[in-house]
Parts: sequence; C-alpha cells; structure tokens
Amino acid sequence: MSDTRRRVKVYTLNEDRQWDDRGTGHVSSTFVERLKGISLLVRAESDGSLLLESKISPNTAYQKQQDTLIVWSEAENYDLALSFQEKAGCDEIWEKICQVQGKDPALEITQDPIDESEEERFEEMPETSHLVELPPCELARLEEIADLVTSVLSSPIRREKLALALMSEGYMKKLLQLFQVCEDLDNREGLHHLYEIIRGVLFLNKAALFEVMFSDDCIMDVVGCLEFDPSLVQPKKHREFLTKTAKFKEVIPITDSELRQKIHQTYRVQYIQDIILPTPSVFEENFLSTLTSFIFFNKVEIVSMLQEDEKFLTEVFAQLTDEATDDGKRRELVNFFKEFCAFSQTLQPQNRDAFFKTLANLGILPALEIVMGMDDLQVRAAATDIFSYLVEFSPSMVREFVMQEPQQTDDDVLLINVVIKQMICDSDPELGGAVQLMGLLRTLIDPENMLAPTNKTEKTEFLSFFYKYCMQVLTVPLLASTVDEKNCKDLQEGSTKINPVCPDNFQTAQLLALILELLTFCVEHHTYHIKTYIMNKDLLRRVLVLMNSKHTFLALCALRFMRRIIGQKDEYYNRYIVKGNLFEPVINTLLDNGTRYNLLNSAIIELFEFIKVEDIKSLIAHIIDNYYKALESIEYVQTFKGLKGRYEQEKDRQTLRLNRYRRDARTLDEDEDEEMWFNEDGEAIEKSRPEEEFPESYGKYMEAKKGAANGTNGANCKPVTSPTSAASPNGSPAKSATPPATPVVKTAMVGLVDYPDDEDEEDEDEEQSPRKRPRLGS
Repeated sequence: MSDTRRRVKVYTLNEDRQWDDRGTGHVSSTFVERLKGISLLVRAESDGSLLLESKISPNTAYQKQQDTLIVWSEAENYDLALSFQEKAGCDEIWEKICQVQGKDPALEITQDPIDESEEERFEEMPETSHLVELPPCELARLEEIADLVTSVLSSPIRREKLALALMSEGYMKKLLQLFQVCEDLDNREGLHHLYEIIRGVLFLNKAALFEVMFSDDCIMDVVGCLEFDPSLVQPKKHREFLTKTAKFKEVIPITDSELRQKIHQTYRVQYIQDIILPTPSVFEENFLSTLTSFIFFNKVEIVSMLQEDEKFLTEVFAQLTDEATDDGKRRELVNFFKEFCAFSQTLQPQNRDAFFKTLANLGILPALEIVMGMDDLQVRAAATDIFSYLVEFSPSMVREFVMQEPQQTDDDVLLINVVIKQMICDSDPELGGAVQLMGLLRTLIDPENMLAPTNKTEKTEFLSFFYKYCMQVLTVPLLASTVDEKNCKDLQEGSTKINPVCPDNFQTAQLLALILELLTFCVEHHTYHIKTYIMNKDLLRRVLVLMNSKHTFLALCALRFMRRIIGQKDEYYNRYIVKGNLFEPVINTLLDNGTRYNLLNSAIIELFEFIKVEDIKSLIAHIIDNYYKALESIEYVQTFKGLKGRYEQEKDRQTLRLNRYRRDARTLDEDEDEEMWFNEDGEAIEKSRPEEEFPESYGKYMEAKKGAANGTNGANCKPVTSPTSAASPNGSPAKSATPPATPVVKTAMVGLVDYPDDEDEEDEDEEQSPRKRPRLGS
C-alpha cells in the first residue's frame, strides 16, 4: 500500500473537552512491523519528528466530519483528530481506513463501540430490526418521532442508524417545516414534541446533521424549536435576542461573504451550546463533543481568514490609532481585537506566533497605550484583556517594546507606567482589574522568563529600566499613605495603636496589599535592584507603619514583606534593620495583640522562630539587647527563651575567644622582647618589622619601641631600619645596659558579634552615648 502524504494538524481532546493542537505535519498510511498492521503516521513538517503513530484497528470507530476532519478514540477519554488542509487528502486517508476495516467509504462513521451484551441482544433480533424506520414526517406522528429519537440515545448502534435515516430524503428540513406550521397554529403539544426531537438529534453528535441544522436556512428554526421547553410555562425568546438584541457590528466592512456567514454561524451555534441547551448530565456530557469540535474548527477558520486579509487588519489599526477616530468607534475596534485575540487561542502554536507577531508589527502595543488611558471603563477592560493575551504569549516582546520607547521627560507615557496607573486607579470596589494587572506586572518582572538565550542581557537591562522609570510610580500610594518613624510618632501623640496616616479605607488597604505583594516578590527575585531601592528610600520603615492598620490582612502583608527580607539572610539587610530599630513596630504589634491566638500572632512568632533556627547572630543580639525585657514574659512558646539561649551561647564563645586573644597577645609580647638583642659591642639592635603586620591594639607598644630605638625624645625621629646598628642623634652609637621594659598591652573589647565592616562605625559609637532601649507599648 503506497504512502500518501497530506498536510494535517493533529489534535487531542483534553479533560475539559477542548481540542489541544499537537502540531502540523504530513500524514501517511503504511505497514508498521512493530505494530503488525497498517498505521497512520504523521511526521512534523518542521523537523520530521513523529507526531502520531496509530494502528488502524478493525474495531476502532473512525468518523469523518466536515469533509476535512477524521476523528476517533484510541482509548477511554483519549480522542484524536486529523484536520486536513485539502479535502482530497482527507478522502484518500478515509478510503485507506475503510479499506482496512472493510467498510464502505460512503459512510461517515465506520462503527461504534458496543459492549458484549448489546452484541448478543442484536444477534438475537431479526436482521430487519437493525434498521431504523422513521415514521412519516406529519403533525400527527410527532409524538411517535419524539419517542423514537429519545429511545435510541442509549444505544450507539441505533444512534448511528437513526442519524443515517435522518440524513436521507431531507427528513430534517421536513421536520423544521412542521415547526413553522405548529407555531402558526400555536400547537403547543406539537412544539413540545419538536423540542424533544431537536434536542435528541443534537445529542446524536453527528457532524453531517449539524451541517444541515446550522445552515443559514435552518438554524433559526432549530433555535425556535428549542424555545419550547415543556418544563417552562412560557417559551424563551431566543430568536428575538439573536435577531434584534444581538447586533453584528462590522468595525470595518467585511467583503468576504463566506467569512461573514462563518462568523454568524459560529456565534449562533455557540449561543445554542452555552445558553439554550441545559447543562448536560454525566450521561449526556459526551454527546455534545462533536458540537464543541464544530465550534472550535469554525473559530480556527475565522482567524485564519481574517489574518490572511492584510487590507482588513491594516485598516483596523489605522482607525484605532487615528486621533480623529471618535470614542464610540474606537470602543468597537478594541472590542473587535479582544474577540480576535480570544479566537486566536484556537490556533496551533506556530500559527499563533505568527498571529501575534503580525499584531505587533501593525502596532498593537502603541495602540494599547492610547486606549488604556481612556476614561471609558469598557474600553480599558477590553484593552487589559488584549494586553494579557500579549503578555501571556511573549513577555519578552512586551519588554522589548517598552525599553525601545522614546525616553520622554514624563515617565507616565511609558506603557508599563500606564498599566501601573490603571492598577492604582481601579474604581472597582473589589479591585478585579487591579488584581489582573498586578499579575501581568509580576509576569513582566519575573526573571524566570528572562532567560532566553537569544538575549542574555535582557534581565539586567529591563530590571535597570524598571527600577529607574517605573518603581517610583508603583510605590506612590505606599509612600503617600505612610510617614517616617519620627513624624509617625508626632502624629500618634503617644498612641501606639491608632495611626492617623494609616489608610482605613478598605479599597485603599486592598491596593496597598497588592503593591506589597509585588514588592515582596521583588525582594525574593531582584536581589540587587530591590535592595538598593529599599536602602535609598528607607522603604521597610515606611512599610512597617502599616502594622498599625485596623485591617489585619494589610498588617500581615507588611509583616510578610519584612519576613521575606530577613529570609534573604543578607547582612546588609540585617544591619539596616538593626540600625533603624525596625523590630520595634513588630514587637509593639505583638504586645498589642495580647493573648489572642490568631494569624497575626502566629506570623510574628514564626518570624522570630526563623531568626532563632537560622541563628542570625546580629539580629539575635539586637533583639535580646533591646527588647528582651518586653518579651521575656511570653512563655506560651519557647521562641524568645530560645533566642536568649542562642545569645548566651554566642556570648560564651566570644568570651573564650577574648581570653585566647589575650593569651596570644602576651605570647606575642614575649616574642618581641626576644627580638631585641645585643651585638658584640653591646649595641642594641632591633629587627625591623613593618607596622602593618601588628594589630592596632599594639600602637602604644610600637611607639615605645620607636622611642627606645631613637632616644628619649621620639618626636620627629625616624625608626631605626639598619640591621647592624642604630645611630644616636649625635652620630655615636646608642648603647643600652638593659633591654627596654615591656610595655603594658591594652586590648580592645570584642563585641558580641564581630563584623569586618563594623570597624568604621566604632569611632562614631565612641563619640555617641549608647542608644536607649525603645519604649514599647504595653
């Protein structure tokens, strides 16, 4: 059997009963030795990899739909479909399948799977009982027809036979003509029977019947039949909605009549599936899979036809970006693009890539800058949906556009700043739009999707851009709603519970929570840039003002921000927290919470528990030195006693280290004395040694040595460097009967936690009085 290659798309049906595209390739039917039978093979047109290898089983039911589709099931809940580019290719593969199974290619389905009991039942029946004989299409026989249609739904074989009977001799069109008669006569009983008949025919799940029922001549009569549900007192007015309420708006006139017809058909069939038909039961849920496929492939065709019409899209973009376009027209254009992008999700990946690249080349992102700044809420919502499609498709494409925008004096014109302003200014009490935009911003600044090998500098360049031009816009509401510690205390007038500048408005609190969530994400993923920003803006102090908010969720967001900072275990952050006494608002909140066992209490305890477990020495020392008296009474957890224990352990280690340091210093003194010796003439000679090799604590010792080597007056004298002799001021050798006395060594006390970077701060600490422990609220 010769191979026949045809271009196809391979689809599989997912758990949500939606078709997933698996790729495009060329199909052939050939004998596969491993499978021991004729099989369908699809190799990808891009790299020749095998997309599909499926043996044509004699017992598998194959179905041909819409002249270019072949659908079948290989296992339970695993449906496959081949969508052919040409009808001729579909017909040829269909003939191969029918040839293997010994079926007539004129059939649109080879067979249906049935269980053994049903096979036995049919074997016992006379052969004539396999045929479904339809009653004459007359008013008096509608009840009989309805009973017949309903009775066959449980039998796959009888459903197939009934479908063949309904497609013969124009039976469906005759039924729909009876609907017009019944409606004219107001024959409610007949209309109720027709409802049952049409609903049952839809559940037959046959594409050939759908082609007839959803044609321009028949679809409105189908909708009319489905209005007369016997369970309703009054019929629905679906036709009135479709013809009068639902208006088909052409933002740009569509000249292709086939495209117009396909758009109308898809909208109406989608309406039937989503609105008219009741939610199918578990038994019925698989009956409408072909209807879902019908809609899916219609959408694919619509997008492809529109994308191929270059004049149409060019005109749409021209009007969208034209300043002379009125707001109403622009609203229609934006809504069109929203639907267009939604339909594009049905495209296969490579076609979807081409689709969005086409939109980008035509200027979709500059257009969004314009429409997202409009006052019309519907337009902004539609533009946000379009922007989400673009970000989901390619965050890098959006980032590249943003960085290429002309750097104007007003940063508000940047697309990302427009998005941030939209988030901040969301008028929805539930902040639905703000939540969506925050998610998009998070995707754009996520380094995980900045790892494209084609642009290794994308992460550095974009984050530098974002923190330079956009971060200050994002934090405006946060900085406006908080004040620094000093001003906060002045405004509170001694109160530790009520903060006058902390936002009490629920919507504002929600917005601040969203901003804090984004900043917390930055702390975790933008180590350098966010650290610099926090230090420069003293951001953590401002955030911790929100610990006094009456909205507990906002206080938790502020605490989570600090917890993420401490979780970095970065000593720069730790010194910043210690220097600013930034634990004070957290401990005040813990004490104000009292004995209440709630989420806020648990979150604060977890913060200190983390510090204890990770043994962050600088923070432990700061907490115990400044706040332990306020915390020692908390005994329902062992966290603070554990911190005290860690503190004492480290203090003991430092004491041991100090003692060892002193012993080493005395040993060093003795070694230095031994380095002084006399030559044969009794001249004192000292072995030269660079000053930088000695610790600073030996400064006085060095001065004493210099004085001994250069005379009693060491001022303005240079140290002796000669290895053999030392000259006195008058030029004669300096003699000494005894070696110089060993000076007393004074060593500096070593702090509990010693950091090399703290040496520069010691002088300042000596000049200032010790910081008093903050007064904590009780």
